Amino acid sequence: MRWEDYRRSDNVEDRRGDDGDYGQGGSGGPGGFPGGRGGLGIGGLIVVGLIAWATGINPALLIGGLEMLQGGGAPQYQEQRRPPPSASTGQPADKQGQFAATVLAQTEDVWAAIFREKSRAYPPPRLVLYTRVTQSACGLGQSAMGPFYCPGDRKVYLDLSFFNDLARRFGAPGEFAAAYVIAHEVGHHVQNVLGVLPRVQQAKQGVSQGEANALSVRVELQADCYAGVWAHHADSRFKILEDGDIEQALRAASAIGDDRLQQQAQGRVVPDSFTHGSSKQRTAWFTRGLRSGELAACDTFQAQRP
Repeated sequence: MRWEDYRRSDNVEDRRGDDGDYGQGGSGGPGGFPGGRGGLGIGGLIVVGLIAWATGINPALLIGGLEMLQGGGAPQYQEQRRPPPSASTGQPADKQGQFAATVLAQTEDVWAAIFREKSRAYPPPRLVLYTRVTQSACGLGQSAMGPFYCPGDRKVYLDLSFFNDLARRFGAPGEFAAAYVIAHEVGHHVQNVLGVLPRVQQAKQGVSQGEANALSVRVELQADCYAGVWAHHADSRFKILEDGDIEQALRAASAIGDDRLQQQAQGRVVPDSFTHGSSKQRTAWFTRGLRSGELAACDTFQAQRP
């Protein structure tokens, strides 16, 4: 992936090195959920409850499948027990941070142009880089959860060590695989700006768990499609793609499909419990956005079978 010669976004909060004690009443050390093996303390439950409907990666399955999330219900916002850590703003100095800031900048340019065609302004999200643990408007975020988007503060949260896990644990290495993950989370921001996330969350009220899960799947697949839309326009505008890049993204999308993660975690697949989509669905919707470059192609809610 070509990225070194392009601008970096200034919408970055670098909190790395500020991973102090954000525990909930002394419940476990940083980097893991409180409550012992597979347990979720109240802080973890709050943020995971939101992540279950607003991210592209199932946090419980990333932790190891010890808890199968059953999303649904309105997101809850936790009162912060201490203010967010101090953060440097602007462009990170290290290569990984610069890469993330460059991908963010390209999402800003692409989505601003798309929104402008629709006579709308695009308010870009901020990207929070952190290590191990940090506070968000959605509660306590921990690196074991994977990257996530918080609608409450319109920020994407990312511990860059996740990309090492993506390569080693899930067999999806490469810069464009990492770019796909960032673009997917920004896709959730686009959904939030367009009002998709609030409408879906309202629609989940009073329906069965299976129906709520099905809505979550459509949200996630649309974010995958939006990541493809970004890739289409970013390559058209900046010529970022090199040989093998698309395969990297497809490998990453496939690696975090619910069916593959469930099979790895528990030895069986339960489609009714999917909240993010199968490997086949995720790769198909990313490809659809990549080929079309059109928002209209990403209407997963009108598709009979997403």
